Amino acid sequence: MSLILNILWLIFGGFFMAVGWVLVAFIMAITIVGLPWFVAAMNMAHLSLLPFGREAVNREVLSGREDIGTGPLGVIGNIIWFLFGGIWLALGHILWAVALAVTIIGIPFAFQHVKLAGLALAPIGKIVINKNNIPAARY
Repeated sequence: MSLILNILWLIFGGFFMAVGWVLVAFIMAITIVGLPWFVAAMNMAHLSLLPFGREAVNREVLSGREDIGTGPLGVIGNIIWFLFGGIWLALGHILWAVALAVTIIGIPFAFQHVKLAGLALAPIGKIVINKNNIPAARY
């Protein structure tokens, strides 16, 4: 079922938002100091491309211990991310969600865009896992 939903997702905005994530990632990479956010944005681009069957969870909750991305430096990183990339990606996801929520068939995809918009605001300190809890990507 996840395969079918992911294929439909590509049509309903997933491909375009993944391209947006990649664009922001490359802008971060050009600045050199933005390289840590480049990695996070590329992982989020992958999640944005194929979100069904996977989810993002807090690394500290999953592992039971704090690391550099879940502590005070992670908070600072998320604030910087929010200002330079997160707000724009979140707005893109919200626009797709509003457009898709108009149709009955688009409502599940609209919910997924809303979840990704929330994640776009503060992705540092999260890990992407498959539904069976196998880590898929870490940022």
